[in-house]
Amino acid sequence: MNCMAIRWNDDIIVLDAGMMFPEEELLGVDIVVPALTYLIENREKVRGVLLTHGHEDHIGGIPWLIAELNVPIYGTEFTLAYVEDKLEEHGLLENAELNEMIPGKRFQLGPFTINPIQVTHSIVDAVSIAIHTPLGVIIHTGDFKVDLTPTDNKLFDLHAFAEYGKEGVLALLQDSTNVERPGYTPSERAVRPKFEEIFVHTKRRLFVSCFSSSIHRIKMATEMAHQFHRKIALVGRSLTESTEIAQDLGYINLPASAWINPGQIRDFPPEQVMVMISGTQGEPMSALSRAAVDNHRHAKIEAGDTVVLSSRVIPGNEKAIYRVIDHLFRRDAKVIYDDGSKPPVHVSGHASQEELKLIINLVRPRYFIPVHGEYRQLKRHAELAGGMKGAVGQVIMIETGDILEFDELGARRVGEAPVGRVCIDSGSNSDIVEELIIRDRKHLSEDGFVMPILAINKLTGKLEGSPEIVMRGFAGAPDDNGFVEEARSTVRRTLEHSTKEEVADYGLIKEKIRVDLKRYINRNTQRRPLIMPVIVEI
Repeated sequence: MNCMAIRWNDDIIVLDAGMMFPEEELLGVDIVVPALTYLIENREKVRGVLLTHGHEDHIGGIPWLIAELNVPIYGTEFTLAYVEDKLEEHGLLENAELNEMIPGKRFQLGPFTINPIQVTHSIVDAVSIAIHTPLGVIIHTGDFKVDLTPTDNKLFDLHAFAEYGKEGVLALLQDSTNVERPGYTPSERAVRPKFEEIFVHTKRRLFVSCFSSSIHRIKMATEMAHQFHRKIALVGRSLTESTEIAQDLGYINLPASAWINPGQIRDFPPEQVMVMISGTQGEPMSALSRAAVDNHRHAKIEAGDTVVLSSRVIPGNEKAIYRVIDHLFRRDAKVIYDDGSKPPVHVSGHASQEELKLIINLVRPRYFIPVHGEYRQLKRHAELAGGMKGAVGQVIMIETGDILEFDELGARRVGEAPVGRVCIDSGSNSDIVEELIIRDRKHLSEDGFVMPILAINKLTGKLEGSPEIVMRGFAGAPDDNGFVEEARSTVRRTLEHSTKEEVADYGLIKEKIRVDLKRYINRNTQRRPLIMPVIVEI
């Protein structure tokens, strides 16, 4: 979730505060943000949060951080525009302190001097951050690739990295996401030939879907649509908001006549329309997923239309994405997606091996620390840097929670900070889901639940009638009724072998029934459903 703290004595700065989408076992959870225990415990020491760029996995946790610690936030113009939207949505904008960072312009934050360095990535306005500490300079690359021909003409500042290399760098923390890929990551402009080919050959309506933060891609697609005399419609909230921000900040400059509302799509001949639509990852309620099953009010995909998925398949989303692609093919649409063919319809925003080596060679750090990636990627990155004798002093691998300490004698791991995750149900900080609830949901999803319902006479304490056994999602019971009847008998025996005081204590008797019934069910079915006794007083 990309959240890192740097501390000197009683001053702490934080780099990024991201979020992630839930894994399959987090049933019913919408998003996951980092537990901020360490920062909350040291709240009076936190001086501010520095943001490298505006992707969700780097800024998505900001509303929860600000709700706990209202500290200054620093980011580039475009990144802060995204953060503003998020804070406004959570009702936190009014009291937040947002400060713009300008690449190359240094500023002071406690004992640290901060220097944002212009880099290129799949989102505009990304920076690496050089932090001048009393012990030396730490450079955190953030997410980057070395794009020598960026679409916004904001060049990667290789000179700044080289200058730091000459002066001496204490530690380099570098993005590991694409370390398994040899060579160089292609420039954002590499997708242009494929898009030109698509525009030339598409005879009917054209739908283009990409990540809503891919301003480079949105800019290129919309400018090309205007060049090929197609009206542009934006469908999907996240895509619309991102494009409006990009227009406000001057990244996209097209005349008002180039745009139409989604409701006007059917008013123009199919060959005169391009629809930018959100939902590249097959999200169930996204605009593209609904359009693919003919369930969207405005975006109707018909036979002969072309749909372009200009994004990568995020691991874990394969089934959802290919399900959407199947639905599109059923509508006789032509579907173009990232299948490895050349020219590409999508390029990565992360540096491959040769670019990683280039930055390491320029910086020549005393300590190298791989960040951002799965463990296998961190390990590969550590091996790659370790093989660059003369360019890297020492390679150190750290994981989430590790504390790395620097002093005049060197660097070493000195323990762990409290870390974890906070699960959010519906994007609101009041809807935090406890681990116990997630465990119960998992339990229910696997073995279902059994609800014994008992009617007890309030005056006599005796059972009235036979216990009712309600079962949902529990597939372990044999087909005949003997199993249910024996379950009723188990409940009856529990009551018979209980004292009057126990029966009068409903909390206690419920627990006794639950334990006895659990033992019986487990012995006969080897399953462990959630058992919830209900007692009705009559």
